[in-house]
Amino acid sequence: MIAGAIFFPALLYAQFNNATTSPYSRYGLGDLEPYSTGRSTAMGGATLASRYPLQINSANPASYTATDSLNFLFEFGIQGTFTSYKTEISSMKSNDVNFNYFMMGFRINKWMATSLGILPYSNVGYNVQQNGDVENTGAYQTIYYGEGTISNAVFGLAIQPYKYVSAGFNLNYRFGNLNRNSELYFAKSDLYLLQRYSKMRIQDFGLQFGVQGIIPMKDDKQLVLGMVFENKPAYTGFVSDIVQKNISYSSSADQDTLFSQSEERGKIVFPFTIGFGLSYSKKDVYEINFDYYHQQWSDATFLGSKNEFLTDLNKFAFGVEWVPEKFSIRSPLKRVAYRAGVKYENTYYIFDGHQINDFGITFGLGIPLYRSSSTINISAELGKRGTTSYNLVRENYAKVNLSANLHDLWFIQRKID
Repeated sequence: MIAGAIFFPALLYAQFNNATTSPYSRYGLGDLEPYSTGRSTAMGGATLASRYPLQINSANPASYTATDSLNFLFEFGIQGTFTSYKTEISSMKSNDVNFNYFMMGFRINKWMATSLGILPYSNVGYNVQQNGDVENTGAYQTIYYGEGTISNAVFGLAIQPYKYVSAGFNLNYRFGNLNRNSELYFAKSDLYLLQRYSKMRIQDFGLQFGVQGIIPMKDDKQLVLGMVFENKPAYTGFVSDIVQKNISYSSSADQDTLFSQSEERGKIVFPFTIGFGLSYSKKDVYEINFDYYHQQWSDATFLGSKNEFLTDLNKFAFGVEWVPEKFSIRSPLKRVAYRAGVKYENTYYIFDGHQINDFGITFGLGIPLYRSSSTINISAELGKRGTTSYNLVRENYAKVNLSANLHDLWFIQRKID
């Protein structure tokens, strides 16, 4: 069984690398980062239809026109992930703390807005040890380890040609290196050591499109419908691979290269992606969001080949925000935004027909700074991914996110008497 060969009997070892130590990150492009940031992270990640004026919502570029004409927004975030891994025979814990993203956004004129930033797209970071025994050869040990990150530099532009319709795009430049290596050791000293070092490098541009439709209602309420999609963007990829055999003697060692491939250039075709969102809100009081998000990873190709460990991703997210009294003078607690949410995701990992699922609950606060529209966002997520059945790995995790949304007033024409 493929899953058994991968994870059983496995002892997991953590290494500090980017935002993951998960053995699942060995496959595909690694662990995919969620599309939500800052405020919406505490709301289950549901944000595709949100039009909150004091946030940068890169998940749907159509949302940029929600920014007030005098506002300049700058946002950055830090994330800590605390995970326990468990198989049928072993367990371990790991901690990862990393700077996560930064973005800025502002209005160009009354019907156009823009945004710039850099965010993580995926992370690889694992160290898995497999022990076994071969008849007439003896015990052996295989170590699989890897690291790397694919980042996403974003330039976004949105227009609002009609009061109740906004459309936009993100020009994404995805780049980074993913290294995946393995080493095979035999217990008998007269047998060889086998090493393999593989590297994938990605760089290129792609487009994401988004649209939002606004339905105004009485008492400062509104309903927003949102949609985003990407039509199989193709990125340039470079893959290199080398396999070496090492034999040690009492006083010397020989190394033989069994296979060597310098960087081979090709295309990595990302999946068709579509997402739908629904947001119902009352200005300065509450917001209720729901998202459905789909990526067709079963059709993605890596230099012309599909990956047998990848399948279609489906995500459902629901979140709420409530502010008791946003402009309260006497009580700072009434100005705080209280947020909570839930998510369920069929991830893009699949092993022997068993898809890896991820469930999490989120909650957090948006704390306004004194005499400012700037906000400190604090959120936590508790969740579970995978299972110990079928010789797989279950991950119980807690994520803590801290972000600052800094607000300033620009483009003001001052008069001097």
